[in-house]
Amino acid sequence: MSANTALRRRLRTLPVYITVWLIGVVMVTPLLFALISGFKSTKQLSDNLFGLPDPWLTSNYTSVLGSMEFWRSVGSSTLIAVGTTILTVGVSALAAYALARFAFRGRELLFSIFTMGLMLPFAVAIIPLFILLRTMDLLDNPMGVILPQAAFGLPITIIILRGFFREIPGEIEEAAILDGCSAFGFFWRILLPMARPALGTVSVLAIVGSWNNFFLPLLVFNDPKWWTIPVGIQQFQGQYSADTARIFAYLVLAMVPALGFYAVAERQLIGGITLGATKG
Repeated sequence: MSANTALRRRLRTLPVYITVWLIGVVMVTPLLFALISGFKSTKQLSDNLFGLPDPWLTSNYTSVLGSMEFWRSVGSSTLIAVGTTILTVGVSALAAYALARFAFRGRELLFSIFTMGLMLPFAVAIIPLFILLRTMDLLDNPMGVILPQAAFGLPITIIILRGFFREIPGEIEEAAILDGCSAFGFFWRILLPMARPALGTVSVLAIVGSWNNFFLPLLVFNDPKWWTIPVGIQQFQGQYSADTARIFAYLVLAMVPALGFYAVAERQLIGGITLGATKG
């Protein structure tokens, strides 16, 4: 009887496993195709698009890794992503703390205003944003990308952090206050360490969003020294439009930093999502 029950359970979960594997194959196949294509020459791509390289060439990857433009783009993307994340998470954590732990008139209205920010597409604000950045002399300046990205990242970050902060028992805060802890001391010493999974989740979202942003850096930066990875890919593709294999190599190497960061932060991201779903 128990064996039959186990068999029925496996049969019920079999479609789920098949679906997951199919989704995984669909997502991984383009990455593998780009990775293998980077080891080919353009002539090999024309003659045998889906075959293995013959011979395997590393010159495409080494030429990209030896390019100062590539490393300059990586450095620019890293600087902007880190600055955006620190600003977004720092401001959002303080705002979410006030909206979650303090009772004041208009609190829910203020929170509703933040949530309305999710309904404002970036493309709608691009013209006034460009005029504002030009007026503030922030064109060709990393802050011209960091500040707007942080502003557009505040709504979702505040929503996520507020939900976590509200779940912290009030008894912990009362005990901390009785021990002489100030409101900011409770926020810094107790609340933030307890909300580490949530902070990890919003940090990953902020970094990935900044790393993949193309339109705003393209709008702000005319100086090549500030081009980010997405803008660098576009410029590289235009420069080496006839060398498709080298373009594939550039695309693969451009994805490595983001994939590496995700691999390091995966536990925090999954932990934050799981904890949020459990509390929800």
